[in-house]
This record gives sequence, C-alpha cells and structure tokens, in this order.
Amino acid sequence: MITVSEKAGEYIKDLMVKENHAPGTFVRVGVKGGGCSGLEYVLKFESSEHEEGDQTFEDKGVKIVVQMKSLLYLYGTELDYSDGLNGKGLYFNNPNATRTCSCGESFAV
Repeated sequence: MITVSEKAGEYIKDLMVKENHAPGTFVRVGVKGGGCSGLEYVLKFESSEHEEGDQTFEDKGVKIVVQMKSLLYLYGTELDYSDGLNGKGLYFNNPNATRTCSCGESFAV
C-alpha cells in the first residue's frame, strides 16, 4: 500500500485543478534504475488506461497507481509534501530504502 499525507493530498488536488487535469486523472508512482543511489522515483499525472499488473490505491482523495514490480520497492511508502526552507515539493517516505541520496530523489534497498 502507498499512502498520502494530508499536506500531500491537498497539494496534489490543488495542482490537478491548476493544471486543468481531466476527471479520472490519477498519480502514477514508480521506480526506475538510475540516480546516485541506484533507483529513482517516478511520479506523474496520467489519465490513460491502466496497464496490466497495475495496483490502485486511494488515500486522502488521491488515486495512486503503481506497477507491481515498482510496488515491491515502494510498499509502505508515504507520499508527503514539504514547503520548508530545505526545499518545496513532494517527497517519498520509503521504509524500504536502506540508503538515499542527499536530494532524496534516489534510493537503494
């Protein structure tokens, strides 16, 4: 399961309105090879059909879709939002990560 914090849920819903996303748009979350720690997070809005093997979660009014192979690395992750001095934006609280880079965009398990 992937969850969304209150702040991230509000931010995502506001962003979807600002960017005029169509009803039914969801957040696709995934993992790909790369980054300084070995794996990078992928996050994008989509309104296309689900792909085979997709898992769907809904939390705080946000629909999240993730492929099964990415879910193996992301299970239990919380999508959060920060507007602090160290950076503004969405970030992943991933309990499976054994190492992360300083910018928080890549990780290793």
